[in-house]
Amino acid sequence: MKLTRPIQFITIFLIVFGLANLVDATTTSKTYTESFPAVVCPPTLAGLSSQISLSSTKTPFQRLQDQSSKTSAVKVLRLPVIADSLLVSSELTTPVVWQSRAGRWGGAALCIGPVASQWFAGASADVTTRGRLVVINSGLSDSIVDIQAFSENGKQQLQTINVKAKNYSVIPVDTFAPGDKALALLVEPQSGRVNSFMIDEQGQGLRNLGGDLVNSTNIASKSLVIPAIPTQKPARGQTNTQGHVIRVLAPGQVDADLTVEVLSANGVFIPVGLNSRLIAAGRVTEFKLEPEVSSEAFAVRITATEPIVAAIKSRISASGKSDFVWSTPSPELNTLTMAITGLSPLIVFAGDQINVSINLTLVNGKTVTKSVVGNDIATWRPPSSARSITITKVNKGIHAGAIVTSVNGIGYFPFAIGSELAKIEIPDSNIQVLNP
Repeated sequence: MKLTRPIQFITIFLIVFGLANLVDATTTSKTYTESFPAVVCPPTLAGLSSQISLSSTKTPFQRLQDQSSKTSAVKVLRLPVIADSLLVSSELTTPVVWQSRAGRWGGAALCIGPVASQWFAGASADVTTRGRLVVINSGLSDSIVDIQAFSENGKQQLQTINVKAKNYSVIPVDTFAPGDKALALLVEPQSGRVNSFMIDEQGQGLRNLGGDLVNSTNIASKSLVIPAIPTQKPARGQTNTQGHVIRVLAPGQVDADLTVEVLSANGVFIPVGLNSRLIAAGRVTEFKLEPEVSSEAFAVRITATEPIVAAIKSRISASGKSDFVWSTPSPELNTLTMAITGLSPLIVFAGDQINVSINLTLVNGKTVTKSVVGNDIATWRPPSSARSITITKVNKGIHAGAIVTSVNGIGYFPFAIGSELAKIEIPDSNIQVLNP
């Protein structure tokens, strides 16, 4: 009986103390703002022409080197680029840029947002090259950018450049490894809103050898899928002059053992000599790829024991002229929208069980629903009146790319998101800041 009163007193005290703490406690909640950063499209260098495919005439854009940040509506679905690089607020849609040199070559690339790193497995630094690396700083402060080159002779000396705010630098690729044939470049900004584009153009004297835009990948990986590699049958009475070359680099310190699988309408197979092939770390390696396939495009899956970067160069004829295409890896396909106005691409899907649902928007505003199914590889060409393609549903493990043919040449672009959704916390106002 004597212990009952103290226990009751302690219990009441704890309840009152707990309630007081609950009343005094402040509830905090965080709010966020979400937006898609503007994507950057490359400038049009001397002698080239460019057009950007867009999905809406109301898409805002601004010229990179304008002093003001005022935006204007594009007003067209395919915007010519006279000179400057453009910033495009395309939201969910990824614009595609087509560049060409009249009568010589054409190429495609994605307009993309700023990234932490970019790998380019393409171009050459020998006497045939006329290639250039374009490094763009779309931010409001100067940027510092590291460029690490690799070639068949190993890792090259690191180069660091400064790029002024709202400006770009054009660097000949033969300055990175003079005289070397096979290049791979890693572009890593130390500061600034930076992204880069590569133009690979080749010639011997007055002879044109073709050109292309080389799309980039963000990181090295142990598993890559290059989904759209063009094939071309020889004309009657001619021998097959087409050739494919795989360029691969293991940028780490350990040699990589890799296997190359071909996915085609003829099935999935490993070409002779490409099963468990060892490549030296830090050196760019090239080897021929000559698969016997009957379709107009095929895909390649590369698996390695160490992270690698890779691309495939295909020499091909366009309108009777010599040209080449760089096909690069694409990420696993997810829901996205690509602007394809004026391109009429051949879209190639690669994967074990292909099942893709598509909404196609035409230039007249109408929407068409399409399903693409297949095993290993499936191709589909949207009508020429298409202005955007939206992937609404796709199963796991599928990759996609597109092959574009024009009177000037042939190009390629991967299906990927140009700008990732950015989420920023909004600071909450709290009266306790003023009255502690």
